[in-house]
Amino acid sequence: MLTRKQHELLRFIQVRLEESGISPSFEEMKEALDLKSKSGVHRLISALEERGFIRRLPNRARALEVLRQPEDTTTKPVRSAPAANEAPVRAPQVPAPANDVIEIPLHGRIAAGVPIEALEGHSLLPVPAALLGSGEHYALEVSGDSMIDAGILDGDFALVKRTNTARDGEIVVALIRGEEATLKYLRREGTMLRLDPANAAYEPQIYGPDEVEVQGKLAGLLRRYH
Repeated sequence: MLTRKQHELLRFIQVRLEESGISPSFEEMKEALDLKSKSGVHRLISALEERGFIRRLPNRARALEVLRQPEDTTTKPVRSAPAANEAPVRAPQVPAPANDVIEIPLHGRIAAGVPIEALEGHSLLPVPAALLGSGEHYALEVSGDSMIDAGILDGDFALVKRTNTARDGEIVVALIRGEEATLKYLRREGTMLRLDPANAAYEPQIYGPDEVEVQGKLAGLLRRYH
């Protein structure tokens, strides 16, 4: 079942695609649904994508495809190849990516060196939609230099997909003993968890399984030049 807003957004996208062949921008969707911010649009799109109603075309911030409507039971059928005496169907022109920006929560600073307290904040950070995939995201300001060999610098904004699971070798936000957070590579050694830096000046940190809680994994970076 879809919520009323999810249903309204799905219908709005479908109508715009039928009329112009181009999906609406985040700003247009925000105004059509009378939402306060583009982050609400992002959450609705992520929910529709996870439920299989739409999909985002790769590397395009504004290219959406409607796969099915709520009353449908199957996904959109694939067209068969045209007969020899039929003219080929011309593929629709892929629209150029738009500069859509959404706002995600900014939750203070996170250590990329010695762990420091992760401060909870209530501010929002504008982020290009193309940097984020599906799911819920938040941002943390990087403090320290222990991940410089991974291209993560002091002052960068880590864009984090909220999750409590991660595979070996992924860069995660790890909450240590419920108090301090750090950004590191996650690796498992038997029953222990190892948090690896990306700087030879720092040593790996090894903890018991009950001492570390994964709170997200790195989805992207945002860097400002002053």
